[in-house]
Amino acid sequence: MEIVSRFFRPPAGSYFLFGPRGTGKSLWTQIHYPDAIRLDLLDPKVFRDYTAHPEQLREVVEANPAAHHVVIDEVQKIPELLSVVHALIESKKNRQFILTGSSARKLKRSGVDLMAGRAVLRTLHPYMAAELGRRFDLVQFLQIGMVPLVVEAGAPADVLASYSALYLREEVQVEGLVRNIGAFSRFLEAVSFSHGSALNVSNVARDCQVERKTVEGYVEILEDLLLSYRVPVFTRRAKRELAAHPKLYFFDTGVFRSLRPQGPLDRPEEIDGAALEGFVAQHLRAWIAYSGDKKELFYWRTRSGVEVDFVIYGVSGITAIEVKNSAQIRSEDLRGLRSFHQDYSRSQSLFLYRGRERRKIGDVLCVPIAEFLSQLRPGQPLWAKM
Repeated sequence: MEIVSRFFRPPAGSYFLFGPRGTGKSLWTQIHYPDAIRLDLLDPKVFRDYTAHPEQLREVVEANPAAHHVVIDEVQKIPELLSVVHALIESKKNRQFILTGSSARKLKRSGVDLMAGRAVLRTLHPYMAAELGRRFDLVQFLQIGMVPLVVEAGAPADVLASYSALYLREEVQVEGLVRNIGAFSRFLEAVSFSHGSALNVSNVARDCQVERKTVEGYVEILEDLLLSYRVPVFTRRAKRELAAHPKLYFFDTGVFRSLRPQGPLDRPEEIDGAALEGFVAQHLRAWIAYSGDKKELFYWRTRSGVEVDFVIYGVSGITAIEVKNSAQIRSEDLRGLRSFHQDYSRSQSLFLYRGRERRKIGDVLCVPIAEFLSQLRPGQPLWAKM
């Protein structure tokens, strides 16, 4: 994997570093903590040793007093280690623990609460366009996504094709998260049609021929494995009747494409539009997470169907963002932004499209998507030139 300077900045104390497989957590910790005590729980021998004797961690740490950093990769594999980590943190020996994980499921159920706030939670996301600099090409990365494992591979398409199989084998099947792996595989295909849309659990259940309650559990597994997330409706001081259900996105547009079936009845522009919207969404999530200030990501949709793709809400203000997979700007494309601005007059409006020119149409700033993503940097305004 090529070394790319990441925007992620670690906290001063101990912390959990979560992120889906392949986002570069292990590489990042190797670069930033080269002299750390390191436990890789994906190593079968290490896993067996510490599963049988989690207290062995204390012995190793106390035998290396000069080591100020302790990295435990894939800590969710052995949640019992957190009790030992907690005790070591309480001993106040000036050590920093970095606990990486690609699944929050076991920790949510049996481990994180034991830390009692002693370790904060941080996330590592797929690459952002600005991290890649001149390497960033919108057309290319809309196809393969921004997962570092895929981007840096010699054959990105092959790695991407096996990515979901990796999760099915190593996370879902091995950990026994579902009883019927075939049904879960069908669910992954069915739910891919919901990417960028309000999730209709009943429709997904019908498509993959399982009960509604089972699908609800499957969606929870996807979120616990950090493969998907939901964006809620913006309802602050609402002046209209709004939609009730959040939208669902896969964490990376390349992973979405690898799961989304394609055939004679599937319109390419429909898939491309969902992929582009998700591509912007994953950048906004990373920008919010890495910026460190309190911002939240929403979408806005009225009962009558008027919609804005994204709303960024925080102490610095409100920004409404519409994304269109088109090189042209039509008046009807701006309808949602104008309606939102009527209800929230202090909001800024941003229209992202596939054209080449920046334009100002009324109160709406229209910006080429590639240009917007290339300048999007944590800690800086969403759009510096607004």
